[in-house]
Amino acid sequence: MKYNERIRHLGLKRKLCSAEQAAAWIKPGDVVGTSGFTGSGYPKAVPQALAKRIKEFHDKGDSFQIKLLTGASTGPELDGALADVNGVSYRAPFNSDPKMRKRINEGDTQYLDTHLSGLSPLYRCGALGQMDVAIIEVSSINADGSLVASTAVGNNQLWLNSAKKVIIEVNSWQCAELEGMHDIWEVTSSFPHKIIPISDPSNRIGSPYMTVDLEKIVAVVETHSADRNAPFTASDENARSIAGHIMEFFKYEIKKGHIPYHMLPIQSGIGNVANAVIEALSEGDFYDLKAYTEVIQDGMLAMLATDKMIAASATSFSLSPEKARYFNENIQLFRKKVVLRPQEISNHPEIIRRIGCIAMNGAIEVDIFGNVNSTHIMGSKMMNGIGGSGDYARNAYISIFMTPSLAKEGKISSVVPMVPRVDHISQDVQIIVTERGLADLRGLSPKERAKLIIQNCAHPIYKPLLQEYYQLGLQNPSIQTPLFLKEALSWHDKFVETGSMA
Repeated sequence: MKYNERIRHLGLKRKLCSAEQAAAWIKPGDVVGTSGFTGSGYPKAVPQALAKRIKEFHDKGDSFQIKLLTGASTGPELDGALADVNGVSYRAPFNSDPKMRKRINEGDTQYLDTHLSGLSPLYRCGALGQMDVAIIEVSSINADGSLVASTAVGNNQLWLNSAKKVIIEVNSWQCAELEGMHDIWEVTSSFPHKIIPISDPSNRIGSPYMTVDLEKIVAVVETHSADRNAPFTASDENARSIAGHIMEFFKYEIKKGHIPYHMLPIQSGIGNVANAVIEALSEGDFYDLKAYTEVIQDGMLAMLATDKMIAASATSFSLSPEKARYFNENIQLFRKKVVLRPQEISNHPEIIRRIGCIAMNGAIEVDIFGNVNSTHIMGSKMMNGIGGSGDYARNAYISIFMTPSLAKEGKISSVVPMVPRVDHISQDVQIIVTERGLADLRGLSPKERAKLIIQNCAHPIYKPLLQEYYQLGLQNPSIQTPLFLKEALSWHDKFVETGSMA
């Protein structure tokens, strides 16, 4: 298929230009919103041309940075390219690019880490400024000017509505048969909000197309570039053990009648451990599963290709290169099963609570009382951001957090006396799982939680130290939560000083 066959609006064909010409519309200090969510559906040509332009400014001694708002993480052609030239003064709401992470941690880029469902309300109330330019990747433009999103919806429609100028990248690598998979439904700024009529992941409530004021489109750029996601590594022994504990928990809950045999809608965070859990579900005796989640990863795609999963709602894909090719070649298998929505809908707390999601997310570390750190190393070094895990954890019917018990070849315990950064408070954390076991914290007091987490989840190397810390905490006259302040963060101090918590 020729590129221009994807552009079926005659007026917009006249706005075809190079990425360099499009990037010239972006000025120093602009607030720029882009498509993109978990390495999918982000613009790839214009950001690279913009990075080149910024470098030229910097080489002349002139300043040039933008304020960058996305859906979530993007890819090296966007975050990486702009970080290379120190072209971003402010970034929100989620990033996984290592170069941008370095800029954030070195203070070159100010970073807003916020719940993904909450970025749109923050923008609408004016907290993030007025958007100057939106750069949105689409798979095609219809004759009436409506837009077919690509592999991510994210905040696209809000950016299209809000920006003063719009640049469209039409990516012919994206499968043309994506048309019809999206469900664009907008939350308005007025109160009270309209009721979002979703009671099942398969419900479609909006339009298959994004819309934009065509007068605002200043440039259309043709591209043919793949989404850039790293391959998932094969599940290791720890990931398989974590998955096994979760499967046993599900079987027990089904036996007790707490959840139905076909489960409740599943949400799964990104990463190898989360993917291992989905793989375990696909191998288990579960059928007619449904997902209400943010991203569709390799394991979930495999389930959708069979009778294991009959419907999945998300805002994007996050597929390895191999599975992305498989998806494009076999998209007819998924067209009626997958719904891609704006992230404000995919992560909406009210819907998550209403349909009874089972949330499964990763943690960097947990403490013995059930607080979870999912964003920072040693309390201050940003990894990726909270993403959507908080949207789901607080509102899920069952909230599960997963992590191997050790990191850095045993030099770090993932179960600690106290986390130095709390992203998920103990009230939002119901289940903690490591390869050592599972702790069901529902209904337990802080002391009961501590004993169970130490017993079931801590690695034997660190279990005696955690038990000793707990006993010291009990000496505190106020022992509702037996916290021993003098030693609470001593493990992290020791790692910073010596390179090991042991």
